Amino acid sequence: MSLRDQFGKDVLLTGWGHSRFGKLTDETLESLIVQVATEAISNAGIEPSQIDEIYLGQFNSGMMPLAFPSSLALQVSEQLANVPSTRVENACASGSAAFQQGTKSLLAGTAKTVLVIGAEKMTHAGADVVGAALLGADYDMAGKASTTGFTGLFAEVAKHYEKRYGPVSDVLGSIAAKNHRNGVDNPYAQLRKDLGEEFCRTVSDKNPMVADPLRRTDCSPVSDGAAAVVLSVSPTGGATAPVRLAGFGQANDFFPAERRDPTAFAATRASWQRALGMAGVGLEDLDFAEVHDCFTIAELLMYEAMGLTEPGQGSRAVQEGWVFKDGKLPINVSGGLKAKGHPVGATGVSQHVIAAMQLTGTAGDMQLASPRRAAVQNMGGVGIANYVSVLEAV
Repeated sequence: MSLRDQFGKDVLLTGWGHSRFGKLTDETLESLIVQVATEAISNAGIEPSQIDEIYLGQFNSGMMPLAFPSSLALQVSEQLANVPSTRVENACASGSAAFQQGTKSLLAGTAKTVLVIGAEKMTHAGADVVGAALLGADYDMAGKASTTGFTGLFAEVAKHYEKRYGPVSDVLGSIAAKNHRNGVDNPYAQLRKDLGEEFCRTVSDKNPMVADPLRRTDCSPVSDGAAAVVLSVSPTGGATAPVRLAGFGQANDFFPAERRDPTAFAATRASWQRALGMAGVGLEDLDFAEVHDCFTIAELLMYEAMGLTEPGQGSRAVQEGWVFKDGKLPINVSGGLKAKGHPVGATGVSQHVIAAMQLTGTAGDMQLASPRRAAVQNMGGVGIANYVSVLEAV
């Protein structure tokens, strides 16, 4: 059973665009959206007039004065006049939330071609503004002062994990080093430097402790950037072969921390099970995955939530090389959020674009050897809003 079997139609990624991620002082939210949307439409081989609907994933939460950006994509072309366009927000999973809304429009039959965009401008805002905005995605800390921000929330997750399963500092350093090494080959990545395991494992002046046990190298950077994808019910004759959405899943957890097991990421696990179940595949059928490593502890927990290892055994996936580029399930070949960057509203769409590039053999120096199937996992909050997609080459 796959999405196509269940709904009687295909959802295809037929074109995509991706900006560089980083501190993009010469770009605006509008210019980024126009850039990637134009690229995606051109890559799909269609005219703007063929777009039936637009979904824009953006978190914002006070980082930008403009709080109503849904029509910015219409700046691409006069042909987009009067096209329905909706901003979608679900914290750091806003990009994948927009992707799934676009998917559901196709499945409902209300559209045949949808443009999905993820975009965020963050680096212009002060650290206090960004920190407060991100804390708005936490039930217990929203509106409160914090010296460690969201890093502190994931540091608490790491502490609970260590109390239950043992030290994680070295394995987190290995995850950071892996993703920095992968990021060197990604032309879109914000951080393109192989830092090495020793540096990532060691607290130093250049790698200070941000919130024990998380060092600077355990944290994704503040970023600007955008990505876009065209979703269609049939091939559009684009620049590359299309990529098929084989299955998707979403699951939300309870918001108050006291109602969640801090290391179980139960809703994350449920989103994986739903996506894999719809696609009719298991982890052994995947060739790679792009997952939400906002902090290295999140990637470690992802190994367990996706079922790659048993709870408490996530370190095995690193120590035995399973998640490296030449391993049995490469994870974050793009460098992940850790090295690629994390413009929060753009991340989920970026993950889908990078996966589509891999599956069509157009990933350049990032390219794996002939992958056929992949998973994308995007998360908002501390395991609160969870999205997984299974993509396959056509």
